[in-house]
Amino acid sequence: MSWRAEVDAQSCVASGMCAALAPELFVLNDEHARPADPEFQPDELALDAADSCPGTAITVRDGDGRRIGPRD
Repeated sequence: MSWRAEVDAQSCVASGMCAALAPELFVLNDEHARPADPEFQPDELALDAADSCPGTAITVRDGDGRRIGPRD
């Protein structure tokens, strides 16, 4: 079952934290970050990136659509 990542462009401050933590999962362009591929195999680094995002712009969902990141 794959996970899905979303980046809210309005909340993203383009710090690059996600791309630094998980370069295979997130890329940073001039304005904001985005998932390298919205769907990916479960990876703890995606949750770490969501937890570390200073703009809380990253949401990670499991295959059933439940929000699993950022963790509370």
